[in-house]
Amino acid sequence: MDRVGNGHFAYAGRVAIRTGRLRFGPDNGRMLLRTGRKGVGSTVGHDLTIEVTDWSVELDVPETGPADATATARVELGPLAVREGTGGVRPLTDKDRGEIENNARRTLDVDRHPAATFESTRVVTGDDSATISGTLTLHGVAAPIDVEVREVGPDRYRATTAVTQSAYGIKPYSAFLGALKVRDDVEVEIEVSLGR
Repeated sequence: MDRVGNGHFAYAGRVAIRTGRLRFGPDNGRMLLRTGRKGVGSTVGHDLTIEVTDWSVELDVPETGPADATATARVELGPLAVREGTGGVRPLTDKDRGEIENNARRTLDVDRHPAATFESTRVVTGDDSATISGTLTLHGVAAPIDVEVREVGPDRYRATTAVTQSAYGIKPYSAFLGALKVRDDVEVEIEVSLGR
């Protein structure tokens, strides 16, 4: 982790958070996308876990505490890697993984919209969590979104949100004349370590 600042701590409820500018990415965290399936042909498909392999988050926590923090993120949508597929009538092959990754890039139209960005507008802290509200720009569309952040271990944090594809003008992937469809909501999870 690249950290700029003096290493002091501020508190959000019972959770201590380092102040200063914190930067996260694949070297000290993981970003996962989880998709579900629906439709009469859903037994053929898989619920997928896809890893984003090129992303960055910058969190600036001032001395006044986490409630005054700001966060920005950039996610490159081209380099996606299918890590797991559950359900389905047969396990995923390497060929399946490659086809799914290509379909995801086509669905997201990465040639025209290669990246998604996030910029926070407000942080609300609770006893053991925080909600970062902001604007996600995806597929050329900007819309509000909330990200929930929790401490999951010493110096380890997990951020979660759900992205509704149709809210950004994305038509979820479908196959077999629509009998198999990817659910509109995609779960996003980022887990980072401040210790690395």
